[in-house]
Order: sequence, then C-alpha cells, then structure tokens
Amino acid sequence: MDIERFNAEWLLAWTEKDVPRLLAFYHPEVEYRDGQVPQGVKGHAALRAYLEGLFAATPPMTYVPDEVWPIAGGYCGRWYCTVTLPDGSARRLRGFDLVLLDGDRISFNEVYTHNLP
Repeated sequence: MDIERFNAEWLLAWTEKDVPRLLAFYHPEVEYRDGQVPQGVKGHAALRAYLEGLFAATPPMTYVPDEVWPIAGGYCGRWYCTVTLPDGSARRLRGFDLVLLDGDRISFNEVYTHNLP
C-alpha cells in the first residue's frame, strides 16, 4: 500500500466532510478516538453518527498532509489544518494520527491535535 497516497486521499475526504467516502476508508469494526471522544467510538454506525454531528457543528476545515511514518500494522501521519471561522479569520492546527490497518482499511485511529499561533 502507498501510505502517502492513502493518507492524502483520506485527508481530502476529511476536508470535503464526505461521510460515506470516509467510512469507506474505515473497517466496519473500527475504533476511533480524538479529543472530542477520548473514550472512542466503535463501528461504522457510531463513527457515522459522530462524523455527521461533528461536520454539522464545524466550519470549513482544510487538511494538508505533512509526513507519514510506516509502523508495524499501519502508519503515523502528521498534518496541518486551517479552520475558516465564520468571521473570515483562520485558525491553524497541527495534528497527528495513529493509524492501524486491517488490509487496506483503518481498524484503529487515534488523533492528537494542538493549536498553532
């Protein structure tokens, strides 16, 4: 698998807030965690509900891949995100994903983010 390409296509689906396309990247029994759901959500149905709520509540966000590092069973990836706020200003984030794969689908995804000046 070309993890750089996979990661870039996956982040584009996040930018586009395309829930069906995003779910196609995830294993049906995926475990997903981020700062909003540190306890995690498990499975497509729970992830779909989470993503639909998240995307309805957030302004446009543009994700740009930075680097990926292969690890046993998957990869780690760093990215930058620009959040376009309703007043036209922007907020920048740097994020990091731990991605474990089952074949060509994400079985575990844990996300870490922090604000940039």
